[in-house]
Amino acid sequence: MSPATTPSPAAGTSPASTPTRESRTALLVVAHPRTDSLTGELARQAQVRLERSGFTVDVLDLYREGFDPRLGPEDEPDWADRDKPYSAEVHAHMRRVEAAEVMVMVFPLWWFGPPAILKGWIDRVWNHGFAYGRSRPRLAGKRMFWLTAVSYPEADFTSLGWDRTVTHVLRTGISEYCGITDAAVHFVYDSLNADESAVKSAAGALEEFLA
Repeated sequence: MSPATTPSPAAGTSPASTPTRESRTALLVVAHPRTDSLTGELARQAQVRLERSGFTVDVLDLYREGFDPRLGPEDEPDWADRDKPYSAEVHAHMRRVEAAEVMVMVFPLWWFGPPAILKGWIDRVWNHGFAYGRSRPRLAGKRMFWLTAVSYPEADFTSLGWDRTVTHVLRTGISEYCGITDAAVHFVYDSLNADESAVKSAAGALEEFLA
């Protein structure tokens, strides 16, 4: 596989606030410092499958967009005020999340969790009063697909139980906690030796999820 020769995902235009059947939007969130990485190739193929399934894809490449994952006072949750106004940057990202019918997160698994830039994006954007903290979750009805590259071979990763742990954190601790009940996690194992078949398998899993 030669991901370096493949162009990076095209940045999406600002999506409409409410997707229609004729104009369905998917938010593709990418978290890796290099575009010529396995994560970059997985993201490119995910974009192809999403477009093939009829979605307009809004590509949110956190590194290329210069997203700051640090949560400052302006974005700190106020547990007594779920309508607290957050920073302009966070509100812009919230609009992109709201506009999406489907969200696909593509990232490497570092220390058995998402990279800091993706964790910080969730901390800041999936904030109190927006993603959680309301009796009727604003994100309910959306669909979410977590696609992560793991350096462990599958047998080693599963024997340690990390597949269950990571899936529980991502699907239950984040997606379902925020009202997204249709969520799935797909692991690309042995990522340092992954080839085209692994990328195609991941793309196929996404296509099956979208069906």
